Amino acid sequence: MFSRNKEERPNRFYEKSSEYLPETGNTKIAILVDRETGVNYVYTWIVSNSSGGITPLLDRNGNVVVDDIG
Repeated sequence: MFSRNKEERPNRFYEKSSEYLPETGNTKIAILVDRETGVNYVYTWIVSNSSGGITPLLDRNGNVVVDDIG
């Protein structure tokens, strides 16, 4: 899954979109997509205290958002 040689395969995840919220301590919120499964994740990073987290993105019905990676 995680290769030591970056030439062997492209990055597993890509950033679909991102936004900075300066009013919250310069928080970055991004949607990451797993290239192998299509699963979308919400990633947050708070620059002011170097903390963050990641969780699957859910739709309004509580289902994981999955992109077609066909």
